[in-house]
Amino acid sequence: MKRKIENKKLIVILSIIVISFCFILISVFSQHFSNPYLIFVSIDDSKLYVFKSGILYKSYPISPGKPSTPTPVGTFRIISKAYWGDGFGGRWMGLNVRYGKYGIHGTIYENYIGAHVSQGCVRMRNDDIKELFSYIPIGTTVILSEGAYGEFRNGFRTIFPGDTGEDVMAVQRRLKELGFYHGEVDGKYGLAMEAAINLFQKKNGLPITNKITPYLLKKMGFFLFE
Repeated sequence: MKRKIENKKLIVILSIIVISFCFILISVFSQHFSNPYLIFVSIDDSKLYVFKSGILYKSYPISPGKPSTPTPVGTFRIISKAYWGDGFGGRWMGLNVRYGKYGIHGTIYENYIGAHVSQGCVRMRNDDIKELFSYIPIGTTVILSEGAYGEFRNGFRTIFPGDTGEDVMAVQRRLKELGFYHGEVDGKYGLAMEAAINLFQKKNGLPITNKITPYLLKKMGFFLFE
């Protein structure tokens, strides 16, 4: 357990270093770069980091999603800002997640900040979200990160019809590449994706099922690399 925690801390530190380096490159080679901000959310340690012109500018504690309603992972943008009710701390910053409505907002449950308890959004203390809201513009890049395996988070899970996520999008992209899926890559496991999965299973002599198991993911060519 101790080694796992240390590995997670190392992942967070390395991620911050990489993000900082990339942001410096962007700043150097783009003289007309109008938005100096980038947000990096570490789901593993419940922290939101703000970079300004490649330098760590602010950090805030947050509450990401619980295991049954996880926060999306990937690179997104802030596409809306609004004044919402007290239940959301009065502020909402919406993200362009294709498979659901997710954003950064306040909460009436400030005592739970730091714990993984949300419905998938990034919760902040109300004073913190008001501060963040005041200076972060629409269009800001937001990177949501968890685990060591990118879109597969902490490893393969069994994906069921109705599930959503970056791993679902990865499967849709792979099925498109293989010629089985012709629907939208939207991160939602629907009927068209189920039909594509069944076609893949039939062609490869696999049992026909609507469950996308770790075994099936490997058969599709996915492997986990730290």
